[in-house]
Amino acid sequence: MKPPPFAYARAATLDEALTLVTEAGDEAKLLAGGQSLLPLLSYRLARPTHLVDIGRLPGLDGIDRSGGGLAIGGLARHTAVERSAELAGPWRAIREAASLIGHLPIRERGTFGGSLAHADPSAELPVVAVALDAEFVLRSAAGTRNVPAAEFFTGPFMTVIDPAEVLVRAEFPVPPPGLRSAFEEFTARSGDFALVSAAVALAPGEDGTARHVRIALGSVGPVPVRAREAEAALDGAALTPDAAAAAARIAATEADPGEDAFAGAAFRRDLVAVLVERALTRLIDATDEGGRP
Repeated sequence: MKPPPFAYARAATLDEALTLVTEAGDEAKLLAGGQSLLPLLSYRLARPTHLVDIGRLPGLDGIDRSGGGLAIGGLARHTAVERSAELAGPWRAIREAASLIGHLPIRERGTFGGSLAHADPSAELPVVAVALDAEFVLRSAAGTRNVPAAEFFTGPFMTVIDPAEVLVRAEFPVPPPGLRSAFEEFTARSGDFALVSAAVALAPGEDGTARHVRIALGSVGPVPVRAREAEAALDGAALTPDAAAAAARIAATEADPGEDAFAGAAFRRDLVAVLVERALTRLIDATDEGGRP
């Protein structure tokens, strides 16, 4: 397969990149890691007239925990995220999710912002971003805007991002005291797309109950799904295996997956229950042991 013809430019600064995509119009595409875009070009599923390479822009690949929150640059490589010692406790699910993206060569090239902007329904990072209440900072020649993760994804491979915008970083708010998180997924083979994924977070209260519960699911709908009924059922409940199992069963009822050649809807709902319970059990066990999940 050969990609269609296109004009190529490598931007030296973010301002230059924004100028280039604005001038090129709606048919321009940004190229960062290229792990999603290049296959689409090869199969001619994408036909941009211009490619603007931002892969070497300085200052957009950092991981910053100053101020109590977390900011991850749009050009941070997946391997940098999965190897970051900064991503523990409340942010551990981010590191775990990054470590499960494709295979090592993909993670070496792929970028945090690229995965979010691609918005694959089976991707790991959108699920974690929704679970942890992230906001995405979008920059264009006209200015900057922040979009909550819950409002960013609009459908399979669809987001609110404008063709002339760059996702410069994801910002995660200051977590509640004691918050910890975990990520689980099921794939047919290592490196395959997830049939179901789950990102879970909670903070144990002083009375041994669950607080600030967050449960988000992937591969069960066109966008990441918050299991809000399961969250409500667990929030304020004692951190016990029975409570985890009950919340997981409720989460499964909130999933409305379709059927495809890889799995049926009933099987995916069963996977939701298994993965949510597994993630919650890890967090409960870590609470009992006073350690990390």
